[in-house]
Amino acid sequence: MAEFQYVITDGAGLHARPAAQLARLVKETDCAVTVGKEGQTADAAGVMSLMRLGIKKGDEVTVTADDPKVLEVLREFFYRNL
Repeated sequence: MAEFQYVITDGAGLHARPAAQLARLVKETDCAVTVGKEGQTADAAGVMSLMRLGIKKGDEVTVTADDPKVLEVLREFFYRNL
């Protein structure tokens, strides 16, 4: 398992549109990916799971994947979109 931390900079946080984009990206990879915040984790392939975390601007999240190459793609997604 590989992971990275990211502080959300988008003023709206992890709202519906980027959550859906992230879930779609994860589903395409066929890789186990989780997003965590303050001890809670969510399967990143599920939009509603991501939304339940209530991620807002300034929150630090931990993204974990079992494939380091997938993790790099996700890191780029977070830097571009969140």
